[in-house]
Amino acid sequence: MAQLETAAGMLHVKVWRGGQHGVFQDYELPRRDNQTVLDVATHIQRHLDPTLSYRYACRVGMCGSCAMTVNGVARWTCRTHVSRVARDGRIELAPLSNLPIVKDLVTDMAPFFDKWQQAQGRFTGPASRQDPVARVSPASPARRAADAGIECIGCGVCYASCDVVSWKPQFLGPAALNRAWTLVNDERDTAGARRLAAVAGDAGCHACHTQGSCTLRCPKGIAPTAAIAGLKRVTARAALRGELTGAAAPEETAGALPGVTEATP
Repeated sequence: MAQLETAAGMLHVKVWRGGQHGVFQDYELPRRDNQTVLDVATHIQRHLDPTLSYRYACRVGMCGSCAMTVNGVARWTCRTHVSRVARDGRIELAPLSNLPIVKDLVTDMAPFFDKWQQAQGRFTGPASRQDPVARVSPASPARRAADAGIECIGCGVCYASCDVVSWKPQFLGPAALNRAWTLVNDERDTAGARRLAAVAGDAGCHACHTQGSCTLRCPKGIAPTAAIAGLKRVTARAALRGELTGAAAPEETAGALPGVTEATP
């Protein structure tokens, strides 16, 4: 159904154009009912300036690729209505913070996902596809701890909102650490020692200042701060037991740590 113009008139939008050292450019477009910020970017690209670059896929809050900075706050633009964020009929659109700018509103997500790798954010199990599917009780404390963060879709909103990443770029960030926590609590995973060693370093969980911006702005309602707190406790216990020494060994020597899967945030 076509959107109808409202009595609100015109919307004034400042959009970041160019690369890392770009500038804001002004646009004016009709204000419409039920208009999302992604609709605004689409209108500019299709009707005002076809050179505008931005990223989106699903438009319904499933992929997270449309995340941008709206009036200084990282958001999913497909689920953010103009009526919620416009200030006196004005909006400012910029790319996500803490990531290299490719062009206009498009950022390079490679550093974000590279940190998932650094945090050992991949499942490592002993079974093959020929083995029976493992049964994990949904009522177990470890499973409940994993469930709390498993819905992350990697949109980067928490990473862009993290002040620690801003001043310490090597910090792994809330999304990578949240992913590590879900795997620490997966009783099927066998890479616990290596993973804890990866997140216990200077750029890992202990670098978090628990400012809470990641939790406040997560569109999925996930609390990375709780996951990071869990990692702090588990890595501290592992260090006291001497189980972090040599834990970053090659894959064949890494194993799960005793008691790790029982930790809860």
